Amino acid sequence: MTDNADKTDRTSAERLDQLRDSLDAVQARIADACAAAGRDLSEVWLLAVTKTFPATDVAALIDLGLRDFAENKDQEAAGKAAEVARLRPDADVRWHMVGRLQRNKARTVVRWADEVQSVDSIRLADALGRAVANRIQAGERTGPLDVQVQVSMDADPARGGCSIEDLPDLVNHIDQMSELSLTGLMTVAPIGADQDATFARLERLFQQVQRDYPGVVELSAGMSGDLERAVAHGSTCVRVGTALLGGRELASRE
Repeated sequence: MTDNADKTDRTSAERLDQLRDSLDAVQARIADACAAAGRDLSEVWLLAVTKTFPATDVAALIDLGLRDFAENKDQEAAGKAAEVARLRPDADVRWHMVGRLQRNKARTVVRWADEVQSVDSIRLADALGRAVANRIQAGERTGPLDVQVQVSMDADPARGGCSIEDLPDLVNHIDQMSELSLTGLMTVAPIGADQDATFARLERLFQQVQRDYPGVVELSAGMSGDLERAVAHGSTCVRVGTALLGGRELASRE
């Protein structure tokens, strides 16, 4: 029994060291990207994408100073958020939904997510709004849900996201809803696309939206492979999974 406990302790310590080294490397990349773009480091924050990784990894990252975590599947995230709350009961953690979301999952997502970054239709916004209203009425929530509009930069319906043409109507619709608080725009750069052109176009859209909606302050763009280009074009939030936690096969430890 003692041998097993010692082995577990060693494994936990090794994983913490791995995560510390990865976090240092990612933070250095963000700092270098900000310096290259002439931006202040405080303008860009790191969102750890912990999908498929265990709650113990989230707890370790909390110990290393992170507080924002992203998931892309409702069922996995709900259980993980509950487990993290048990492991680190005093931590002030914010959970973000970044995956495609079906309307029938709105009721459960609002139970664990502090922000949904993947709103891509009026119907989804309405479903989230109803779910939030129900929680407020039940005394389980006191305020609106933060949301971002996911913008499709290639109009591929399989990838999710609101088309650029539909963006003004969706933004305006959410702005009229008391149950949702629009905080920003999000995108996933299309595979094989010109990164600079994609992020530059998104930055222009973001600036246009900001002129009419000053509360829109977040631009969530850039991941492990392209965060530097995203930061160069105004991203305020980089969503990093692989560069921080490693390949997804590591999740077999869960």
